[in-house]
Amino acid sequence: MSSTSEEASARNRDGAGNSHGDRAQRTSERTARRARDAGESRKTVLIALFANGVIALAKLFGGLASGSSAMLAEAAHSVADTTNQAFLLFSIRLSTRKPSPDRPFGHGQERFLWTFVAAVGMFVAGAIFAIGYGVYEIAIGGEKEKDVWIAYVVLAIAFAAEGTSWVRAYRQTRNEAKEHGVSIREHVRRSRDPNVKMVLSEDTAALIGIGIATIGITLNLVTGSKLFDPAASVAVGLLLWGVAFWMARDAKHLLVGWAARPDERDAIERAIEEYDEVEEVVELLTMVLAPNSLLVAARVNLRDDIEAAQVEEVSGKIDKHLREVVPDVSEVFLDATSEAREPVG
Repeated sequence: MSSTSEEASARNRDGAGNSHGDRAQRTSERTARRARDAGESRKTVLIALFANGVIALAKLFGGLASGSSAMLAEAAHSVADTTNQAFLLFSIRLSTRKPSPDRPFGHGQERFLWTFVAAVGMFVAGAIFAIGYGVYEIAIGGEKEKDVWIAYVVLAIAFAAEGTSWVRAYRQTRNEAKEHGVSIREHVRRSRDPNVKMVLSEDTAALIGIGIATIGITLNLVTGSKLFDPAASVAVGLLLWGVAFWMARDAKHLLVGWAARPDERDAIERAIEEYDEVEEVVELLTMVLAPNSLLVAARVNLRDDIEAAQVEEVSGKIDKHLREVVPDVSEVFLDATSEAREPVG
């Protein structure tokens, strides 16, 4: 073998080794980042689970002791929230399982599935009970309240506990928004992490619900009417219905194969077209695999004058570059072609 051939072979071996090393390093970094994010979400959900469990018992006691419809509706609200936190905690554990031959892209979509189940649970266990019980109380003319001071004490304790959980979820959301360089509102709207989003939404709804219940009980006490308290129960139920509908719709999009965000797709397409070997991106397909995992499949029209070795080289460069431009990119499939596929359906 000539010296030139030996040098070429050595370069190829070094290049292959570096490629495998870079890929292993990127995989390790992505795994560490996802484990960190899952750990933060798990901690947030655990705090919410404990807070809502304690609050549910306190509200149930307060509702039975005071006879307040709004307080019982809030108890149902907290039971639904507690159940939802258990679902979310379960989903985090399931989603961290390693890929398998049957699930080659991992189990990240478990997070979306159980968020959808939690949203349905919130609607069934919380909204239907609160609205139904409130309407029933209004129909029979309401019930005379007793020991109202118990309701106020329980509501104060619930507000403190819900507030603690809300602050934790808000801080995590704020830190994530700062990391992505967007406002908190924008981050909540575009985030693919359903756990923190649901905890923040549930806790916000819970604080608003406590305010509604307090107003209903107070108006009953001041006016002597028996209708304001059950009306507050109906209002709490409608609030729960709105949150459940929003979360279910968001989870549904992620479950049925939502694409990457427009800014991410633009960044991916620009990154591919940066290379001189690429004439155009014929078609770009993306799909969310997990809160921090994107699949990218691109049909790319390469120059006709490049050789097979150059195709392999530029494909490897594009693969690496895409993961740097959009850190959530975890799977890349490139197809050198000049034609887009026919649309299905």
